[in-house]
Amino acid sequence: MRIAVDAMGGDFAPEEIIAGALLAQKQYGVELALIGRQETLEPLLKQYNAPVRGIELVDTDQVIGMDEEPVEAIRRKKRSSINLIMEHVKAGHAQAAVTAGNTGAAMAAAQLRLRTSPGIIRPAMGALLPTVVPRKPVLLLDAGANVDAKPKVLEQFALMGYLYSRHVLGVANPRVGLLNIGEEAGKGNPQAQETYQLLADSSIPFAGNCEGRDVLQGRFDVVVTDGFIGNILLKFAEGVGLVAMQILKEELLQGLSGSLGTFLLRDNLQKVRQRMDYAEYGGGLLLGVNGVCIITHGSSRAVGVANALRLAKEAVDNRVLDRIQEKLPPL
Repeated sequence: MRIAVDAMGGDFAPEEIIAGALLAQKQYGVELALIGRQETLEPLLKQYNAPVRGIELVDTDQVIGMDEEPVEAIRRKKRSSINLIMEHVKAGHAQAAVTAGNTGAAMAAAQLRLRTSPGIIRPAMGALLPTVVPRKPVLLLDAGANVDAKPKVLEQFALMGYLYSRHVLGVANPRVGLLNIGEEAGKGNPQAQETYQLLADSSIPFAGNCEGRDVLQGRFDVVVTDGFIGNILLKFAEGVGLVAMQILKEELLQGLSGSLGTFLLRDNLQKVRQRMDYAEYGGGLLLGVNGVCIITHGSSRAVGVANALRLAKEAVDNRVLDRIQEKLPPL
């Protein structure tokens, strides 16, 4: 399996992107198409003692910055690294694309180059969040692809999330929830109420409304909302995780003496960090386009990038796009 990697995208590109891609190659046996400035990438590959086989370098001097306007940038920079990873998947030169670059540009490039899957109204970006149940993340979608979504679109998000949770995450019977302000069926605005009824009448295992406090409790495997609310929730959860880790370090070590306290609690703090760290989950899969596309965090380091490639490999291996197409009811 070959994965096209945007080597220039992200806050710590290209060093951390290359390091993460090579880590994934070693751990998961994937081949790499690294797309970026060849004059920059070649010395890094030598520095990291990259293997000769299984790596293709695709040279381009066009890079879309994190602060550029997405649609205008992908149209103006046709040979940007984000555009080229999508072209590789479209042409069959790679089975998946991974980027830590400009999220809006990545989503726009995926829709423009790969196109929306037949029957899908709008693609959605799924993101995995940790829960209080070990090794049982919750899939949140949409996490930012659509700032607004009508009930029929949300119903499709629920179906795509259910299939992804079942066939990639290995949940036998995923419980799907609708993010709302209360558990009762009549709660929320007209959009939420109409969506609730659509999901209740569907064949999806709908578990009802999910309040904000329940998202990380492990009661639901999939939580559906529009991208505006979903992105706020995602970033809020990430912020809470960072604050919680900082408080734990400060308070737990306060009563212990310096380096001894750090040594005694190091393993436990590391386990807590791993359970709460978004990098462990590899970013978000853009569901509903004709190709596997992973958009990971712009601040991803090597481990986060490697996990993004793992996520891409799992999506391809488990034929998640085919399964969505097979189960999608006609519009």
